[in-house]
Amino acid sequence: MSLRRAVAAPFRQEGSRELGESAFVVALSLDRDWFSPDQAKRLVDVATGEGLLDREADQLRITFDPANVEIPEGFEPDESILRERSTFEQVLGALVDAGHEKQEAVAGVNRLQSDLAITIEAAAVLYAHRRGIDVQTVANAAREEL
Repeated sequence: MSLRRAVAAPFRQEGSRELGESAFVVALSLDRDWFSPDQAKRLVDVATGEGLLDREADQLRITFDPANVEIPEGFEPDESILRERSTFEQVLGALVDAGHEKQEAVAGVNRLQSDLAITIEAAAVLYAHRRGIDVQTVANAAREEL
């Protein structure tokens, strides 16, 4: 997922799991030239909302191990990651990141939704869970929305 890669890059660059927000913004906007400073700040908001970053005052702490995220040579994130994603989109992103085919995952989620008569979000979380993918943060956020 591009969002996870974009978030991980500054932490990998610094070899740390904690960065000042301004250092994070500089790494994405000036060092890598991926985003404008305002867009990089928006990325902080989106990543915090999705549970990828914890923010305390001006400090950011990554909630996953950035060393486990592959950032291919020449990778450049798309601006689409700057918008907030639905629970379904977040779970689908986690499935794709884990190597599942997007079309197959969507079909599987749709089957579960139909078979169990549950929401698309619940079906997506269940589908991912059955495949051993940790989507607890997303599931908790979805539960809070209810």
